[in-house]
Amino acid sequence: MRIGVVTFPGTLDDRDALRAISLAGGEPVALWHAEDDLLDVEAVVLPGGFSYGDYLRAGAISRFAPVMEKVVDAANGGMPVLGICNGFQILCETHLLPGAMIKNAHRAFICRDQPLRVENNRTAWTTAYEAGQVIRVPLKNQDGQYVADEKTLAELEAEGRVVFRYAEGATHGPEGFEVNPNGSRNDIAGITNKYGNVVGLMPHPEHAVEAGFGPDEPGQGTRTGTDGLGMFTSVLRSLVG
Repeated sequence: MRIGVVTFPGTLDDRDALRAISLAGGEPVALWHAEDDLLDVEAVVLPGGFSYGDYLRAGAISRFAPVMEKVVDAANGGMPVLGICNGFQILCETHLLPGAMIKNAHRAFICRDQPLRVENNRTAWTTAYEAGQVIRVPLKNQDGQYVADEKTLAELEAEGRVVFRYAEGATHGPEGFEVNPNGSRNDIAGITNKYGNVVGLMPHPEHAVEAGFGPDEPGQGTRTGTDGLGMFTSVLRSLVG
C-alpha cells in the first residue's frame, strides 16, 4: 500500500514518517508541496515541523500549497489522511478538521514523553488500539493548544470524534500542566472528521515505532516504546479491508 508523506519548506519529521510507514509494512512515497500530483498513493501523512517558518500562524501558508488542493479533494473523497503536529495545524487551516491550534497556554515550547488515552479506535488510523488504552509517544510543540467554540467541542464529544486525550503519567511538564501539556480544551490531543478517515494529533507517533528508540516504559527504565506504530499498521489494515 502506497502512503505519501508531504514535505513543505520547514518540515522536520518527513523522513521519520516515511520510515514509520516502511516499518509498518507499507510503501512510503515522498510528496513535494509544490507539486499537484499525489502519485497514486492510497493515504497521506502531513508530518510535523514548522512549515514556512510558521509565519502568519502555524500551517496558514501550507494550506495554499499546490499539493494541498489534491489532498483536500482526496480526503473529501474518503482517502485516509493523518496530520501530525504541524500537519494537524494544516488540517485545521484547510477546515478538514474543526477548531484551531494556538500558542501553548504556558507560552513555552514543550518536549516530553506524553501518555495518551485512545478515545476512538474506529478511525482509519486507530483500529490497532483498544478503546481506553493508554499509549506513550513523544510530544514537541509550541503551538499545541487546541481550541474551538463550545458548540464545536460539544459536537466532537457527542459524536465520539475525540480520538486521543492527554492522560496522566507525563514527565518533565511545566508546573500546573502535568496532564495537559498545553491547555488544550477538554484535554484534547487529537480529533477526527465525521467519517473517521481524517485524523489530526499533536504528539508524534512516528517517533515511537522502533524498540530501543521510543519513549521509556514507566518503571522499566528502558526504551522499548513502539506505541506509535499502531497508527501506521491501522491505516494499512483499513486499506486492505
